[in-house]
Amino acid sequence: MKARTETFWFWLFAGPAVVGFLIFAFIPMLWSLYLSLCRYDVIHPPEFIGLSNYFYLLRNDPAFWPSVKVTAVFALVNVPASLVSALAVAILLNQKVFLQGAFRTVFFLPSILPAAASTAVFVFIFDPDNGLLNSLLAGVGITGPAWLTSSEWALPTLILISLWGFGSAMLIFLGSLQGISQELNEAAAIDGAGTWSRFRNVTLPQISPVIFFNLVMGVIGALKVFDLAFAFGAAQGKEPGGPARATLFYVLNLYDKGFNYFHMGLASAMAWLLFIVVVALTVFNFWAAKKWVHYNN
Repeated sequence: MKARTETFWFWLFAGPAVVGFLIFAFIPMLWSLYLSLCRYDVIHPPEFIGLSNYFYLLRNDPAFWPSVKVTAVFALVNVPASLVSALAVAILLNQKVFLQGAFRTVFFLPSILPAAASTAVFVFIFDPDNGLLNSLLAGVGITGPAWLTSSEWALPTLILISLWGFGSAMLIFLGSLQGISQELNEAAAIDGAGTWSRFRNVTLPQISPVIFFNLVMGVIGALKVFDLAFAFGAAQGKEPGGPARATLFYVLNLYDKGFNYFHMGLASAMAWLLFIVVVALTVFNFWAAKKWVHYNN
């Protein structure tokens, strides 16, 4: 009787989530897997063509590998830079200073701002002709670059702007820093360990599970970045991914194929290739974590 009652309450509370997952996630995933094996333009019925979409993307699509390169460069720079920035700010905000809560709020707010609002601010800052940054540089005799309209500067600029939203990772780091055992820090200080030595040998090992979590989430987020490049292209009245495909991120390319050209089969194949890469990188991260992540038992 007790087992039946527990089963009833389990499905009462978990049932809506399970049904929602099946309807809005699992079944659409299976449908997209089928579409990835078809030629489908929304108007006509899907036509099964096997693995042709995958072969086309990997061998013949002129935009596929450039978008992979842009996304890989973005991830390789953005993920470690975001982790270091979030951890550094979390350490600063963990200090007992006046208006500590206000400072924490200020640093967290950018991560919850709408993309359109932050885009408008940064377009004003990085505008090559009348932007705030180039105006300040001109005041000291320096000619600023074209920033977002230059094929050389567009991606570095977006990487720099992406660091603006590290608030979520910072908040998680802040929580982990507050849970560190102060006894170990005091014991290390008594033994003569300096500030850097205590941070490297006491603090980092204790927060390594949180670093690992933020690393995994950061990699996934960097690989599926979309709104940043799309919003900047729309704000400047230009085609997303420009100039010269310098900011053509993978998911932006996927969106372009699916919703601008209605090549839904190709878009579905791209989505599944991304899914495979994300799973592979996540599995690798879990394997590598055994060597550097320390859990307190």
